[in-house]
Amino acid sequence: MTRIAAFAPVKLATLKENVVEIISGAIFTGRMKPGERVNESQLARELQVSRAPIREALQQLQEQGLIINHPRRGMFVVHLEDEDLQKINSVRLVLEAEALRLARARFTPAARARLAQVLERMERAESAAPSVRVKLDTEFHKTIWALTGNEFMERTLTSLTAPLFAYGVIKAMKADKVRHVIYSHRPLLEFLTGTTNAPAESVLADHLKIPWDSPDRFSSFSENARQLLRKKPPKKR
Repeated sequence: MTRIAAFAPVKLATLKENVVEIISGAIFTGRMKPGERVNESQLARELQVSRAPIREALQQLQEQGLIINHPRRGMFVVHLEDEDLQKINSVRLVLEAEALRLARARFTPAARARLAQVLERMERAESAAPSVRVKLDTEFHKTIWALTGNEFMERTLTSLTAPLFAYGVIKAMKADKVRHVIYSHRPLLEFLTGTTNAPAESVLADHLKIPWDSPDRFSSFSENARQLLRKKPPKKR
């Protein structure tokens, strides 16, 4: 594991918050690599604190998607293979399309103003640090999910996408792609305002295909799945 012992001892008043900031900073700057194992005892020794705040901090980082806990193996810095990304996005495509429809039915001028404000901040943050851009991206989508009126859907989408958004911070992205990702949020707002009549799945699929490869691969919306569905079932004997 990469050592991060160069930091000063943590102040007790904000113990967990400081530990979260230190570990997340090490991840974002590459000192702790994607897929690297996180050793609770070693972190406690290096940061000169007990294991309790380390454990609490790691729990919060799990909720943020930066740390993944593999049963019987331990905790690791988030690392997602292409297939993992495709599987998460395929589930997201189904759930978030429904969230878009529900949010559209409950859309208000206040919600429109808030989303437009987040979108403007996102567009102004084109050259900002990845963590800033992804935070705004997350805020935009969570605002939509909160409009569904279904707290279970909202929590499910938040948990599902946490590692996806976190990995988006770690993974380097070219400037031109960053620009396309940012502006791909406008069609989502247009769907919510009724400006477009395109199906929610199509709008969302177009949005997800910009930052991710084959986000619909493991869903019925992929081309391969559609071809299979078009095939006639075998005749019964």
